[in-house]
Amino acid sequence: MANSIEITVPDIGDFDKVPVIELLVAEGDQIAVDDSLVTLESDKATMEVPASHAGKIVSLNVTVGDEVSEGDVIAVIEADQTESQESSDEVAESAQPEELQTTEPVQQQEPPSPPAAAPAAEPATASQGNQTHASPSVRKLARKLEVDLSAVTATGRKGRITEQDLHSHIKQQMSGAGQQHSGGSGLSVTPAKPVDFSKYGEIEEQPLSRIKKISGAHLHRNWLTIPHVTQHDHADITQLEAFRKSHDAEVREQGTRLTLIVFMIKACVAALKSFPQFNASLSSDGESLILKKYFNIGIAVDTPEGLVVPVIRECEQKGLLELAHELTDLSGRAREGKLKPAEMQGGCFSISSLGGIGGTAFTPIVNGPEVAILGVSRSSLAPVWDGDAFQPRLMLPLSLSYDHRVIDGADAARFTRFLVTRLEDFRRVVL
Repeated sequence: MANSIEITVPDIGDFDKVPVIELLVAEGDQIAVDDSLVTLESDKATMEVPASHAGKIVSLNVTVGDEVSEGDVIAVIEADQTESQESSDEVAESAQPEELQTTEPVQQQEPPSPPAAAPAAEPATASQGNQTHASPSVRKLARKLEVDLSAVTATGRKGRITEQDLHSHIKQQMSGAGQQHSGGSGLSVTPAKPVDFSKYGEIEEQPLSRIKKISGAHLHRNWLTIPHVTQHDHADITQLEAFRKSHDAEVREQGTRLTLIVFMIKACVAALKSFPQFNASLSSDGESLILKKYFNIGIAVDTPEGLVVPVIRECEQKGLLELAHELTDLSGRAREGKLKPAEMQGGCFSISSLGGIGGTAFTPIVNGPEVAILGVSRSSLAPVWDGDAFQPRLMLPLSLSYDHRVIDGADAARFTRFLVTRLEDFRRVVL
């Protein structure tokens, strides 16, 4: 006997209200387990939602343009009794309150949504005498952003706080109407006055991409709340570049490239092991340092829609060729907008390379909750004195930005010098 089963949006990370951009099935279709049903577009990636059960589609509950979140019903199918029982078990499990589910600590993730910091003695909870009403997804997002829901103005039905209310509160904080806090210190910014640029000549207004809107808020928060200092240095990569070029053709035959970034990843892992305070994050209350025992490196990728930072995990366990393959795959899918949310989370340290474009140095913004980021500029030949004469050497500019609350200038200088010595003699990485 056939039974109806609801197929819902599975766990898609910390994303909420994700637009449906494509329907891959129609009513009446017969589907198998793991068949793709719809395509969603998150802030920085697209993803296909697979079928959790097999059966015949009775109804589709979404159309192109709808926004869905975890748990929303996508379709209803007819399945046999066995499928129905399995579905009931899964629904019962997923129905547990979100507050009781285990999630990764915030300080170990890159926030995928526009972050902000606000005063919160008890984040995401109502103060006594001021009860708040919000859905579990809104409360989860509030906890993520460390926003006190009792300070948010509700506009939803019956006084409920909506996601838009939460974002409006964050924008108000960042515009200077309120105060932003980080580690107990306050900061207010006077909002800029609007300017009518059309008075001075012809203009064209272009909307920002979704990625730039999200990334912009994240970068703005980091720049305002993290005391940045940047340490600059140069590495002689003459020998390293000769080694890379001698093996690049061989690696290309395997469908990938042996780029300088691959060597930078291994050198950074070695440095993070020697300087563990760089492989850390501040606790949410700013009172302790969370030292990480894993080594996940984020690589900034320039895409047509804006900057994204996919994360290569367990870099200490992978060789150069494996890192090269993974970097090629992640950067390619990043430019196509096909990264999964989990592939942009969990970073420990980031690398941003502008070497393919140019420049001699820059100040990369720390990708909080990380505490440091390495900027790499274009290498160039320079005369270097060897004790007897000037020799042409290929010099690579490095720019290390760091959170001065966690890292002192002396340690930053030692960290960059450590990187320099490893890049100049890569054999030392294996020591």
